Amino acid sequence: MSTPQSILHEVFGYGQFRGPQQAIIEHVTGGGDALVLMPTGGGKSLCYQIPAIVRHDAGHGVAIVVSPLIALMHDQVGALHEAGVDAAFLNSTLDWQAALDVERRLARAEVTLLYAAPERLTTPRFLELLDGLHAQERLSLFAIDEAHCVSQWGHDFRPEYRALTVLHERYAGVPRIALTATADALTRADIVERLQLQQARQFVSSFDRPNIRYRLVEKKDPTQQLLRFIESEHEGDAGVVYCQSRKRVEEIAQTLAGHGINALPYHAGLDAAVRQAHQDRFLREEGIVMVATIAFGMGIDKPDVRFVAHLDMPKNIEGYYQETGRAGRDGQPADAWMAYGLADVVNQRRMIDESPAGEEFKQVMRGKLDALLALAEATDCRRVRLLGYFGEESRPCGNCDNCLHPPAVWDATDAARKLLSTIYRVQQMSGISFGAGHVMDILRGKASDKVKQFGHEAISTFGLGAEYSEAQLRGVLRQLIATGAVAVDAAAYNTLKLTDLSRAVLRGEEPVRIRESVAAPAQHRAKRERSPARAARESAAAALDTEAQARFAALKAWRAEVAREHNLPAYVIFHDATLAAIAALAPQSPEDLQGVSGIGAKKLEAYGAEVLRVCEGA
Repeated sequence: MSTPQSILHEVFGYGQFRGPQQAIIEHVTGGGDALVLMPTGGGKSLCYQIPAIVRHDAGHGVAIVVSPLIALMHDQVGALHEAGVDAAFLNSTLDWQAALDVERRLARAEVTLLYAAPERLTTPRFLELLDGLHAQERLSLFAIDEAHCVSQWGHDFRPEYRALTVLHERYAGVPRIALTATADALTRADIVERLQLQQARQFVSSFDRPNIRYRLVEKKDPTQQLLRFIESEHEGDAGVVYCQSRKRVEEIAQTLAGHGINALPYHAGLDAAVRQAHQDRFLREEGIVMVATIAFGMGIDKPDVRFVAHLDMPKNIEGYYQETGRAGRDGQPADAWMAYGLADVVNQRRMIDESPAGEEFKQVMRGKLDALLALAEATDCRRVRLLGYFGEESRPCGNCDNCLHPPAVWDATDAARKLLSTIYRVQQMSGISFGAGHVMDILRGKASDKVKQFGHEAISTFGLGAEYSEAQLRGVLRQLIATGAVAVDAAAYNTLKLTDLSRAVLRGEEPVRIRESVAAPAQHRAKRERSPARAARESAAAALDTEAQARFAALKAWRAEVAREHNLPAYVIFHDATLAAIAALAPQSPEDLQGVSGIGAKKLEAYGAEVLRVCEGA
């Protein structure tokens, strides 16, 4: 009989489990329910694929995998086929006859894993198929991937996930495993309640991604900042750039392409065929930079994404963590870079305030945004802050921007009091509120047309903050908005208002200390900075001698051809790490390839002779 260990080795070609994988797999294989929180790149898929194979071999039938994205289904099923596992998907890319063939094979429990979207799973036709399997005791397990989508507190809430309660109600006794890379305590509790997993065993891995370097910079000229970052540290690397609007996506993609960077746009407004073509190129080609809204990325398994950049602030830490987690899935060094500014804070507040949601929901969302703002303004270790949000204690990492270059901090209490005082006096004098730019002009003594129009030169704080730069005052305002001492009235053109929390700052009871402006990094710092991605490539190349490097290059070229023939991303055939191990080994026989990580029995049979031929000819 198959065992998890034998499947891990013979099918997937790995010698040992990672982290909690073995405990999860044994629990689910034994028929237990599980909620699994494991970071991106941690090996979540094996946690349901191996139990599915073992249980199928033991006569328990088909595993149903709930997956939210067609592209992810296609690549996962392709990877399983490459490993010799009988898997299939049901989605809109299949024509009527192909879908009917899959349904017939499903009804006969001939497939080991069947992937379907939540919308399809809850249709009467699909439920009828599941009823038939359940009656024959041929449903082995349900795997619910991206389980945070079920929660209203999650960053990718999808109402159709709520209907998955039918799995527990209709198919009692069939084990269920829900998996996600991102869920704080509130989201986790919501997943348990919505999916009725109260009796499930919870497996919570460390959220730490030590190979990712977190860097958050103040916006000055974000497009130029992004260009400098990519050109100086990630030339030729695959990456993802996130923007908030479709228009911004188009502009940035065009600008990057104009500077010789292989960049493509991706957003929901593009034609579906164009979107698919761009995603396919990103997955299948090397060195593509995808510029996208958050519509892109869930379930992207590309292992060699060397950077994720945010030109606009996400809504919360979960979204930030999920999106940055798409970098460095191969465990090699990668960058998470974000430029943020006062406008980001104001825009995110406005979107929350203008949403039709109830006040309880808005309060939770404001709290989540505040946590992200606190991360952005932090002067201590980014990683400690990030992991602390998920309830995990840690020590300074020595690898984030604050650890590598501790920021200077200044006492902004006086500036904060003067800003609050100006907001108060402007409203008292005019009877209306004004925006950030106008308030700062008054405090800095700038007699703009608007200041003259309203006679605000007469305000007692006019010019009292002349020693502060606009960048400094914007930083103070961000902090005041982040801590709730200033409110942004979205309904009144993003004007500023005092709150109950303003009093403590005005009285000097609440000190305000913030990081100095670092919008324009000094040249000496840029020279000292060494791209972790580039360092990884250099060290990997140094580990191979000249002949091994030639074999590695030949193997990558051969893999690209095979991937094109199979219409799959190259990493589905073999990961770079596997090719590097083969190149270093210089194999002479099929036996030499046995035991190389990533080469299972099916892949050895399918590709062994070709790999030996390529190595010999290199």
